[in-house]
This record gives sequence, C-alpha cells and structure tokens, in this order.
Amino acid sequence: MKNFIIRTITGVLFVAAIVTCFLRAEAMILLFALVTGLTIWEFTGLVNEREHITVNRMICTVAGVYFFFAMAGYNSGLTPATVFIPYLVSIIYMLIAELYLIQDDPIGDWSYTMMSQLYIALPFSLLNVLAFRSTGYDIQYTYLAPLAVFVFLWINDTGAYLCGSLLGKHKLFPRISPGKSWEGSIGGGLLVVAIAVLIWYLTDQYGVNDLGLNAYEWAGLGLTVVIFGTWGDLVESLFKRTLGIKDSGNILPGHGGMLDRFDSSLLAIPAAVVYLYTLTLF
Repeated sequence: MKNFIIRTITGVLFVAAIVTCFLRAEAMILLFALVTGLTIWEFTGLVNEREHITVNRMICTVAGVYFFFAMAGYNSGLTPATVFIPYLVSIIYMLIAELYLIQDDPIGDWSYTMMSQLYIALPFSLLNVLAFRSTGYDIQYTYLAPLAVFVFLWINDTGAYLCGSLLGKHKLFPRISPGKSWEGSIGGGLLVVAIAVLIWYLTDQYGVNDLGLNAYEWAGLGLTVVIFGTWGDLVESLFKRTLGIKDSGNILPGHGGMLDRFDSSLLAIPAAVVYLYTLTLF
C-alpha cells in the first residue's frame, strides 16, 4: 500500500511537471535539458558496469546537454548554426581520446559514447523541432506538438494496460517483454486514435490548432507515436535484459529510473518529427 501511494504521488508530480513545462518555452527547455543530462548520466553509469567498458560520464553528459541547448537556440532563432561547433568538437575529442587512454575495449567505449548521444541527446533535442515552428515571417513557440506526443504515450500506456489485463492472450514480444500483448497494444492504439481526433475537434473549435492538421492527420500522428513508442519501450527492455537489471535506476520513487520513464519517447519524438515534416512535402 505504501509503495502504491508513493508510486501514485510520483506519477502525478511527473505528469504535472511535464504538462506545465510546455506552457512556457523557457520552462520546457530547462526541464528537458535537465532530463537529458540525468538520462545520459544514468545510461553511462549503467554501461560502465559492463566488463572492459569505460565511458567518460561527465563529457558525455555535458555534451548531450549542450546539444539540447544548441538545438533550442537554433530552432528558436536565437543563435546561428555555428552554435553546434563546440558540440562537434566534443564528439571529435571523444573519438580521438581513445587513442591515448589505452582502454581494454575502445570500440565498446566508442559505441556506448555515441549511443548516449544518438539514443538520448538527439531525441530529446528534437523536442525543440516540434516546439518551435516557422510561420514564414518569424518563429513561434507552440506547446501543442510536443505535449501531444507525451499525452499519446500516456494514453497508450493506460489503454494497453487495461485492455491487456482484460483481454490479453497473445504475447506481443515474449522474448523481450512477456507482459505485453497484441490485444493491449491494439486497444491502446485505438484509444489514442480516438483521443487524437478529439484533440483535433477541440483545437479546431477553439482556434488553437497550431499544427493545422485535419482529423486524419491527427489520427496518423497518434498512430505514429503509438507504434514507435512501443518500439522504444521494447528497445529499453532489451537494453535492461542485456545488462541483467530490472530498473534503469531509482531516481523516481516507484517508477524506476529516467530511462524507464522516457523510454517510449526516445523513439516517438523522432518519429513524430519525421511524420510532421513528411506531411509538409505533400
């Protein structure tokens, strides 16, 4: 009972923090820069426990947070493209450094170092691509796209859990995640599509549909988030199984670590960016 209460309180505070941060650009940038740093720090700590692996946690974390701020500055129009040069220098340094460190497994070090940037820093940084949109004359901040991604992920988790508990019989991916079922995944996806259409209706009615999507495009965005969010969850599950751990950390009482909480978003955010930009091509 005590664990349930702690888990509930943590969950409510977590959702409240994510939702409210999107109301202001500054709050979103600061919170997710912190999330980026904490997640990379957690990830590098886990991989450093592997035999012969030695990743520089501090440089990886600082580089990832800097990249997030650089993306925020560039996408908001505050900084030129040259803001990325220090980040590129840090990547070059992390590659060259292995020549002189004389580690047991330099390829493993390189792999996990780059993974910290591609798997964590890049997806979180792409939130800025969703949040800042050019109108042709200036760049405006919109909370709708990044917030929608997280809302869809939360609704999918809820729908998948309920439908899976009631109807789940066919395992979705038993080798990696025995608890997931096809019935749960389909139920969660259908619920997200329904909510996506409802969001279209409400934002259209009140004139706040900043994305300019119609009902079908909103439904497509919802499905994109569901599919890639599920894959993101499975990717993190495979990562933990490979390391032989149950939770990635304990920073969030009752909810595990940062990777446990943001695993789905690490693939859903890039997928949402690709989907929305693909719509502009047709």
